[in-house]
Amino acid sequence: MRILFAALAACIAGFAQAQAKAPAPSQTQTQGQVPAPRVPRQAPRIVLVDRIVAVVGREVVTASELTAQRELKERQLQRQGTPLPDRGLLERQILERLIIHKAQLQLASDNGIRVEESQLERALERIAENSKMSLSAFRQALEKDDVPFDKFRDEVRQEIQIQRLREREVDERIEVSDSEIEQFLEDSKASSGARSEYNLVHVLVRLPEQASPEQIEQARQKAEKARAESAAGADFAKVAASYSDAPDALQGGSMGWRAEDRLPEIFTGALKNLRPGQTSAVLRSPGGFHVIKLVERRGTEDGAPVEQTRARHILIRTSEVTSEADARRRLSDLRERIVTGGADFAELARLHSADGSASRGGDLDWILPGDTVPDFERAMTALKPGETSQPFKSPFGWHLVQVMERRATALTQDRRRMQARLALKERKSDEAYQEWLRQLRDRTYVEMRLEDR
Repeated sequence: MRILFAALAACIAGFAQAQAKAPAPSQTQTQGQVPAPRVPRQAPRIVLVDRIVAVVGREVVTASELTAQRELKERQLQRQGTPLPDRGLLERQILERLIIHKAQLQLASDNGIRVEESQLERALERIAENSKMSLSAFRQALEKDDVPFDKFRDEVRQEIQIQRLREREVDERIEVSDSEIEQFLEDSKASSGARSEYNLVHVLVRLPEQASPEQIEQARQKAEKARAESAAGADFAKVAASYSDAPDALQGGSMGWRAEDRLPEIFTGALKNLRPGQTSAVLRSPGGFHVIKLVERRGTEDGAPVEQTRARHILIRTSEVTSEADARRRLSDLRERIVTGGADFAELARLHSADGSASRGGDLDWILPGDTVPDFERAMTALKPGETSQPFKSPFGWHLVQVMERRATALTQDRRRMQARLALKERKSDEAYQEWLRQLRDRTYVEMRLEDR
């Protein structure tokens, strides 16, 4: 808007200067002489540079920002083979996500949540690895898709900020009591011995806090329309993109595979009566209305043995003296000595590792799934016994890991209790996060201007 006002002021100033410089009528002009006809001046043309479609706290969402996001999502949906929803519906869905996104970022900034450059680099490398590309190849792929790498980098930084905000405001406040764990374990014993896992897609129509009867009815009708379209065979990804307020709406509403004990109770009751391909009735929770569709179901044996890995590693920490490149180069040299030179891994770990396990030759003993950070577990799981990884990064530094052996083992009672606590916490986390988002949206000042033309 400042640009628009400045352009308008410049046009007015230019017009005034031109009028001041225009020659006055000639004083030698004889009475009755007809003056030359004056060509009417054209009014200065005002070019609309941009406009505001929403005010969110101390920030704004512009029309160009909304259009760029809509075009990006349309390309993504087309690549997925998803029929495009009505453009007006899609714009309103994207605008609501931009509002929630900006509200979370403002709160993260107010709480001093920042992302270090090294942490951002690790996240970008993981994203590239998951796409089976190097970081440079991933960058080229983005730019080929008309996505500037700097913009993508900033979006990843923002997502990390939002994840940390969620951990601080929601996840860390979730409590699981011993009585809940005992009940969970009792329910598991009472089951037939097999646990169900579900591949789900869903729609969430969020309700504002203290919603009026009219708002509740409007939300219910929206959810019923989504359910009817899904039950009639419409592409669920299109239904989710058109109606859902959930963060995963533009990813087809996919929740992926979820164990029954990690789903909200409102979902598990409905799923028992669904066959793959069927859509549930509209479900009501404190946060709004839900529609779920069962894609697949599978069973896992409760109490089945789990795989343990015995591994050892060498850790090199980065510092002002040891750069990322130095750490990686040193580990590459050590790996070369181990793989081609027959050097003893344990001896090199004693000499070079900065981890407390160095005195044991880097031996980490037997490791269960979930015992290590995701970066380490991902690298370790990809190895066969006897194999040594390439150098990789974790929050602790740079590693080489070697898998020594694997075995299947039954879970101890302590381990079962820990898994029960994690399952209950995850179940509560999704519901608590949706409720927290609703409260954040309600208390954030939002002025909608999308319909202003």
